[in-house]
Amino acid sequence: MEDYRDQDFLEYVVKGLVDHPEDVKINRAVDEMGVLITLDVHPQDMGKIIGRSGNTAKAIRTLLRVVGMKNNARVNLKINEPAGSTRNSQSSISQTAVDEAMDDFKI
Repeated sequence: MEDYRDQDFLEYVVKGLVDHPEDVKINRAVDEMGVLITLDVHPQDMGKIIGRSGNTAKAIRTLLRVVGMKNNARVNLKINEPAGSTRNSQSSISQTAVDEAMDDFKI
């Protein structure tokens, strides 16, 4: 039986952060590279998930990797940028930049 603790954990954390928990969508896929969890949120909640300088997203990714390590799985998170996102373009950080930074931060 497959363990979905990583997905359950992410859902609990994200729904606790956002103003529109009913719009949180999580997809989980497993392949030879590990687990890929894809997150979609309401456009107005994007800033809450990314956080200042991407710090909230980094923290969520780090915690997901710890949950994955407990289950001997490599867990990665992709946060989809919604159309109409209200993040300030000056303080926004691209998904690619976050992914690259997290690849450099190995635990």
